[in-house]
Amino acid sequence: MRKPKLLVNLLQLLALQVGREVSLNELATKLETSRKTVARYLDLLEKAFVIFTLYPLSRNPRNEIGRKNKIYFYDLGIRNSLISRLTPLNVRDDVGALWENFCVVERKKLLEYGLTYRNQFFWRDRRGLEVDYVEEFSGAFRAYEFKWPGGFSRVPPLFAKNYAGEVTVVTRDTIGPFLTAISS
Repeated sequence: MRKPKLLVNLLQLLALQVGREVSLNELATKLETSRKTVARYLDLLEKAFVIFTLYPLSRNPRNEIGRKNKIYFYDLGIRNSLISRLTPLNVRDDVGALWENFCVVERKKLLEYGLTYRNQFFWRDRRGLEVDYVEEFSGAFRAYEFKWPGGFSRVPPLFAKNYAGEVTVVTRDTIGPFLTAISS
């Protein structure tokens, strides 16, 4: 690494954006470096299994957003340490983002340990309606919303029309099947 401080600053920015779309141009501007440098550092962090990318599902670019990705941490302890947020969940303002990151990374581990291949995405339309996590396999889509502590999630009409009729809500009470069963 030629710029270790830049790497730490990049990781801190990513830690603050967990669960949200990330713009390489915005990161480059905030870090006062080039987009190419940011992309190279992100590639190194992925290869070192610090972070991973979830890409947008976009089969209809006119109505769906498809340019920005979401970046998650494999280890939430590292993420929390980077931004000095080590307080209990009941006093945190980022618990929803933590829950989403936890669910996505644990599902990713389940699939990889089971040698099960699924295309993994998130989905968002131009109006801002979103589905947190989508798996595609054998031409079928399964969609999930992660809610802490719980709640109802309405299926965005455009998503329902183009991909799947329902979205499964994953909460603390319903996470068991999500992390133990791989449905076909």
